[in-house]
Amino acid sequence: MHTPFHLNGKTILITGASSGIGRRAAIDCSAFGATIVLTGRNIERLEETRSQLSGQGHIILPCELLDEKAVAAFAKESPGLDGLVHCAGFVKPFPIAYLSAQKVNETLHPNFYAPALLTGALFKAKKINNEASLVFMSSISGQFPGKGNALYAASKAALEAFSKTIAVEYVSRKIRSNCISPAMVKTPMYDYSSEGMFEEAMNEHVAKYPLGVGYPEDIANAIIFFLSPASRWITGVNLYMDGGFLLSR
Repeated sequence: MHTPFHLNGKTILITGASSGIGRRAAIDCSAFGATIVLTGRNIERLEETRSQLSGQGHIILPCELLDEKAVAAFAKESPGLDGLVHCAGFVKPFPIAYLSAQKVNETLHPNFYAPALLTGALFKAKKINNEASLVFMSSISGQFPGKGNALYAASKAALEAFSKTIAVEYVSRKIRSNCISPAMVKTPMYDYSSEGMFEEAMNEHVAKYPLGVGYPEDIANAIIFFLSPASRWITGVNLYMDGGFLLSR
């Protein structure tokens, strides 16, 4: 049966592919026929990801995404891309009264500057193919911030605006750009957040998810949809994935 839900013949770059959503996305995208370009800082963990991929021809291009010169060199070395998935990110709560320039940079650099500069460098190097699809990993915090989440929420809101601008600027080449905004997903970042909460408070929060908290494969399914021909008529949107959490707000 013919289906538009495939990635056959597509080359997809995934940042943050060494763990969590990025690793799951890489594994599942390869199973749908894509050739994967893996990037991150930890080569050993990227090798672990590559060992789990289906098919052949997947490559590792390590890069320090906060180093502008390294990003420019990476863009020149990258193959032509039919898809780009930004999964790398950082979250740490900071009360507003205790913000500093260092703390602002600590969050905005990995969550906004890095994907913005990498995307710009790839466009400049003419490595984004016509009809490519870009997927940015945002968060429900971008539009529904919580206490102590000012910097993380701001970084994700900026990323959403950036994605929409790409959609506008490159629509003539049929390049699409969309965001996915998950709520709580069981990743290493989930474990990090859990360490900072009492068990009772965490259980109370989890109870607010009618469909339960998410898993990396749930997000990977949405990523595949946005990368595939099945979503060819969708650009500039932000998909909330929250297990019904926002219904209770």
